[in-house]
Amino acid sequence: MATRGTRSEKVRRIFNQFDGNQDGGLNREEMASLVGAVNPRVKFSDEQINAILDEVFRTYAEFIDGERGLTYEGLLRTYDDGAGDVDRDFDALALDLNVDEAWKAPVPVSEASSSSIVDERMAVESQKKQRTAAWAVSPNHGIVFDDTWKIVDDLEILIKRLKLKQAKDGKVKGENFDAYSDAGWSRELGPSTEISDKRVVWDESGHDYAVFVKEVGGLRARADSARSREEAFDGHMAIGRVLYEHQLFKEALISFKRACELQPVDVRPHFRAGNCFYVLGRYKEAKEEFLLALESAVAGGNQWAYLLPQIYVNLGISLEGEGMVLSACEYYREAAIACPTHFRALKLLGSALFGVGEYKAAVKALDEAIFMKPDYADAHCDRASALHAMGDNERAIEVFQKAIDLKPGHVDALYNLGGLYMDLGRFQRATEMYTRVLAVWPNHWRAQLNKAVSLLGAGENEEAKRALKEALKMTNRVELHDAISHLKQLQKKKNKPNGAIPGESPFVVVEPSKFKTVGEKTTVRQDLASALQIRALQKVARLSRCNVELLKKEMSEHDVPVSYSGSGVPQKSIRKPNLEEILRKLLSFLKPDTFQGAVKAINERILSVLDENDSGRLDLGLFYAILAPICGGPAERRKRVAFDALLWRPMNEDGANLKKADATRYIKLLRAIYIPSQGVSELMEVHGDLDTSMVPFTEFQVMFDDPDWGFGIMPTLIKLETGDRNRHGKTMCSVCRYPIIGSRFKEIKSHFSLCSQCYSEGKVPSTFKQEEYRFKEYGNEGEAMKDKCTCFNLQSRNEK
Repeated sequence: MATRGTRSEKVRRIFNQFDGNQDGGLNREEMASLVGAVNPRVKFSDEQINAILDEVFRTYAEFIDGERGLTYEGLLRTYDDGAGDVDRDFDALALDLNVDEAWKAPVPVSEASSSSIVDERMAVESQKKQRTAAWAVSPNHGIVFDDTWKIVDDLEILIKRLKLKQAKDGKVKGENFDAYSDAGWSRELGPSTEISDKRVVWDESGHDYAVFVKEVGGLRARADSARSREEAFDGHMAIGRVLYEHQLFKEALISFKRACELQPVDVRPHFRAGNCFYVLGRYKEAKEEFLLALESAVAGGNQWAYLLPQIYVNLGISLEGEGMVLSACEYYREAAIACPTHFRALKLLGSALFGVGEYKAAVKALDEAIFMKPDYADAHCDRASALHAMGDNERAIEVFQKAIDLKPGHVDALYNLGGLYMDLGRFQRATEMYTRVLAVWPNHWRAQLNKAVSLLGAGENEEAKRALKEALKMTNRVELHDAISHLKQLQKKKNKPNGAIPGESPFVVVEPSKFKTVGEKTTVRQDLASALQIRALQKVARLSRCNVELLKKEMSEHDVPVSYSGSGVPQKSIRKPNLEEILRKLLSFLKPDTFQGAVKAINERILSVLDENDSGRLDLGLFYAILAPICGGPAERRKRVAFDALLWRPMNEDGANLKKADATRYIKLLRAIYIPSQGVSELMEVHGDLDTSMVPFTEFQVMFDDPDWGFGIMPTLIKLETGDRNRHGKTMCSVCRYPIIGSRFKEIKSHFSLCSQCYSEGKVPSTFKQEEYRFKEYGNEGEAMKDKCTCFNLQSRNEK
């Protein structure tokens, strides 16, 4: 085990450094000096210093010794609570750690006695206190009984043996996670500072490990045979802590769960078991353990008050592991309220807010985290991403660079900065960033693909081709094959300019009035543009896979209490985190990270409009009605469920008919959300809002299908749902040069073809300049071939 007691010794050195009068306490003046010294880059005002000191002296009042101030134990507690980073502060003060005093190595054991645990323990017994981890002597988490010390020493010897055997056989593996964003664990809860930066991977398949597990079982039996329940609890907690420190998480979990059985209302074993579950990727079980820990901590009053911020933080992280980011935000806020100096909680809150698309709030939280910890590279990275999302690109570049300066191999910062440079058309700089990502993470296929695209943008086609081939070695995803086809098309176009003028843009944007359609089935350009935006939301949120009948079932099986808004209107309202739980049930087929993306898209597009007052509460019936038209299922059933959702609201108790004012308001809201270019101004109008007449479903359908004032775009949306994966052989879009997927729009006179995206944006090749363009839509290659044969037959008849 690495240097047990090193951390507490560092805190002791920091304490002594600022205890100028040697009275065993840090008064306000001494604490002010400490705060300033460990934050040399920050210039605090007197008001800021006083605010920080007031918070520290209030939060840790039990560790304030009169006029002498904060005791050593109090300073240690502030670090335990995540209010500071002891390693960073120790380095900032340029202090030295006397290794001989902090840790004395165990006496070497002779080969003859190496097989006996008792003999080995006798050799190291005199050194026990010097090599003890900080947790073991902590007044709240430490070892209480003498017999527990013996169990711990025997366990240390067992682990040492296992490590030596596996190292000899080359079975112990390590993976360096230093390049990636940390998980944000509170110091007391996550892998401690005594654990190295490398994650240890034990080989659990061999005989040596099986023997080790059996011997650990023997130690647990010794703990169970203790003289009292309290001593048995002490033994299992100590066994779990030692195993956890050595990253033997499965075995640690067994000990913590046994401790939970011995003292079910104690916070600590639930707390530790939650950590183990999380590290093992069992997020749901981790959440359940943290909820039990939270329940016990709240019931225990002030006894566990210092632990609450850490429980909140790790509960939030576990929820994020399940993809429940809105719910996680709630607990990060609670942690920041309970401990305002908890910079990790603020960083995690900012990152989570960014993850659900609430960028301004994210920047605010991240600014606070950075104020407390200026060298927090992960916080700088996420702040830059939020600034980029808000369109503040130049500031985003500066902040990304700051994160990279703090941690040169920060993969997230390098990759995201590369994306930002790509968005700005600075392809050479983007290539440099992706190259640096690959230097740290050689198998990052997305970085390799983006490097190829940036090289393509920079005009280095041969280099781009080589980069794409490297990406193909990493993955066989269809995006790579499309990119290769695109590259070939661009090469052909370069060799055959087709009459284009050098330096001229390869396309021009034509005004909508010049786009004409041929045939009733061809979609109008403006309708397609709106439908493509809705379809993009459907794809990200996977709503096409959520059958509309699930909404109906949710309404019928789960009622919501009626509450009253500020205007006194009765509503079945719900908080955003609770709505997220409903969405999780509706989209249960999604993986956590995909679900998080779905919630972000829904929050940005729908919830931001419904929660116009930023109250955090939403009208659930109205939400169901807004969601129904873009869920899976027949068009008529979508309309019916939307109508039923509006009837489900408490202000519509007729049972069969809907107030026309509510129907009108709903249609306007639907357009404002899904067709914002046309719907926002309509939402401001009040036509029909005072109409008290009632409408049945048939009349509601007419209002819904109205092409000008309703949601008449639905047929176009359904056409996209059923056909936007169709490929058209080797036919390429004449503008973007990518293979056409979905509908193909062919210009009748010049015979060039456009993909749905380019058609909706009004782009045509600059070599075909006409007064007007007439397009015919083909849903698949079969339709195009049939039309071609029909034209050929007509031509043959005319020739006869």
